[in-house]
Amino acid sequence: MFRRYIVPAASAAALAAGMLANQRKWVRRLAAHAGDVLYYVDTPAPMVALTIDDSPHPRLTPHIVQMLAAHQATATFFILGAQVPHNEGLLADIVARGHELGNHLMTDDPSIRLQPAEFAQQLRRTHELLLPYGPSRWFRPGSGWYNRRMLRQAAALGYRCVLGSIYPYDAQLHHPPLLSAYVLNNVFPGGIITLHDGDWRRRQTLTVLEKVLPELRQRGYQVVSLSTLVASAAVG
Repeated sequence: MFRRYIVPAASAAALAAGMLANQRKWVRRLAAHAGDVLYYVDTPAPMVALTIDDSPHPRLTPHIVQMLAAHQATATFFILGAQVPHNEGLLADIVARGHELGNHLMTDDPSIRLQPAEFAQQLRRTHELLLPYGPSRWFRPGSGWYNRRMLRQAAALGYRCVLGSIYPYDAQLHHPPLLSAYVLNNVFPGGIITLHDGDWRRRQTLTVLEKVLPELRQRGYQVVSLSTLVASAAVG
């Protein structure tokens, strides 16, 4: 039997802060040995990429898109293939507003647990569902775990694997002030922010964006898609 333990809010915040404190350090270490997996971009430009996982969802996605438009920001939305049917209009609107789509497989499950044939099937099926909306070059595995076989399979379809460097664990922690502070305290040129889409239980994403986007703009940052961020490195 599993027991539920109630942690005081202050203690939970302190615990979360400890978890997040060394993220940038270990991201740098991982990136040094990750080959072609993208964690951040070396660029002189004052830009950060915003990525949104687990899209689309009819409840929250339209609000995220409106929030981005209000702050002149663009993003890369990582799409769950199983959520494409009945949400085609949402995807068309996302692309029409200058955002881009990435492949997040069919379902929100740890990709590394999938058998090779199932992984390949989910990757290809999501790829096919995204084709009507233009080329997609980015793949993000569910839960962020991958192996070399997965990278080879993704590359065969033209994808590069991307994780990120500014991940406030917003899918696990429900404390918008902490999440916002973490993003703002750890942002750097070329960083890649990860937040989550979903049903209304994830509406804290809107609270975080409402705080983070104007502050980043005030600091001189552009919030852009992955492809725009990578292109800035080539220019620089």
